[in-house]
Amino acid sequence: MSCVHPIPRPALTVRIRPYPGQVGEGRTYEIRTYGCQMNVHDSERVAGLLEDAGYVKVSEGSTPDLVVFNTCAVRENAADRLYGNLGHLLPTKKAHKGMQIAVGGCLAQMERQKITDRAPWVDVVYGTHNIGALPKLLERAREREQAQVEFEETLTTFPSLLPARRQSAYSAWVSISVGCNNTCTFCIVPSLRGKEKDRRPGDILDEIGALVDDGVIEVTLLGQNVNSYGAEFGDKLAFSKLLKACGEIDGLERVRFTSPHPRDFTDDVIEAMRDTPNVMPSLHMPLQSGSDTVLKAMRRAYRRDRYLAILDNVRTHIPHAAITTDIIVGFPGETAEDFAQTLDLVSQARFSSAFTFQYSIREGTPAATMPDQVPRDVVQERYDRLAALVGQIAEEENIKQDGTVVEVLVAEGEGRKDAATHRLSGRARDNRLVHFAPAGTTPRPGDIVTTTVTRGAPHYLVADGAPLSVRRTRAGDAWEARQFAAQAATVPQDAAVPVLLGMPTLRG
Repeated sequence: MSCVHPIPRPALTVRIRPYPGQVGEGRTYEIRTYGCQMNVHDSERVAGLLEDAGYVKVSEGSTPDLVVFNTCAVRENAADRLYGNLGHLLPTKKAHKGMQIAVGGCLAQMERQKITDRAPWVDVVYGTHNIGALPKLLERAREREQAQVEFEETLTTFPSLLPARRQSAYSAWVSISVGCNNTCTFCIVPSLRGKEKDRRPGDILDEIGALVDDGVIEVTLLGQNVNSYGAEFGDKLAFSKLLKACGEIDGLERVRFTSPHPRDFTDDVIEAMRDTPNVMPSLHMPLQSGSDTVLKAMRRAYRRDRYLAILDNVRTHIPHAAITTDIIVGFPGETAEDFAQTLDLVSQARFSSAFTFQYSIREGTPAATMPDQVPRDVVQERYDRLAALVGQIAEEENIKQDGTVVEVLVAEGEGRKDAATHRLSGRARDNRLVHFAPAGTTPRPGDIVTTTVTRGAPHYLVADGAPLSVRRTRAGDAWEARQFAAQAATVPQDAAVPVLLGMPTLRG
């Protein structure tokens, strides 16, 4: 069932320009993404849809004909941030004839027509279940000179069936499910993404195989609750089977997944991680709180002893696994003793890193109306103490890596200071960030560098010695080919184009 609301728009100082040909032919776009990895992947799908419709990604420093906001609703200030950004964009829209603005994602699914009520210069609002409708809605808004607000209450097309413009040539997100069947009292996502929908295993493996054929060597399996995969078609072992099947794909070197739920994290998954060589020894296991009282109020369906037992089991089978987590501070009713239990569990767990959050009220969640909301100054003080402990432990764990040999998948954009430090950056097998000295070598993003850690810091490792080896990969070839194609696209047709030479590589 869809809800469609054409909204009469107040007159602006410019009129929408006509355009020829395809829906977006000759028009440029920009996507601004907020929130989780699922949103990042959704934005790849939006980009693919737009380019299939004739749009072109805007060049740096230019004003786009279309701006798409892919929004997140998790944080309390998400709406204020969106409307602030929309307000800042209004003068640009007035000055840029024919410019359109579209808003999608979780906040759009929640706010719906409120967005065009508060920001009537927005052209299109669409939801999490009908991403594929965006080009059609943009076209309709131009033709009718009315804002188009359209939503589906249930998923119409699994996003992975839509075209995608992948951000990376060497690493890819692969969605295995959407939605969530949990009822965590602090979380708005299930009401916006819907009940869990699982893809068939064969479809997932076909997508991964196609990505590998295109040069990808690393995939991350995505789901709101990734390890409950199979719930829809009644196979409790489906996720571990999927991990093992990924191990059979020739040329796929690294497999990751996020985010699992402790309730569904079973021994068969740990065994699959241990026994499947291309499944990486890294695990993101959300904790949220170390207090059983708070976990019960959150409806997290596990308790601290169960959580610690999972970590012990993982480390027994995968001794070098790096484990990360999410923690919320200041949940309603959290006492000083509850918070002390969180600090105690963090000290025991020895996380390699943690994403820590101050609880914020989300309208529409059970926690929003709970009594005993914790004062903001108390939340801030606890947050600072937790962040300090997490940072201390992370640094201690990273210092233990000094002298170890790591295999780094060279990445693009991971090291903000690489130009100043003359280093390159990438991820080790356990997903730790490594800044390394190339020392005269020329690895490309997607290539594999083996090097020795010389120093551990709170958030990364440093390897300042010469690499032990540099392995050129198909992924590096794919990255180089993409760079060459982008360069060729900016060269006039009558100009001489350099010839790219490279040694052929075998798959695997």
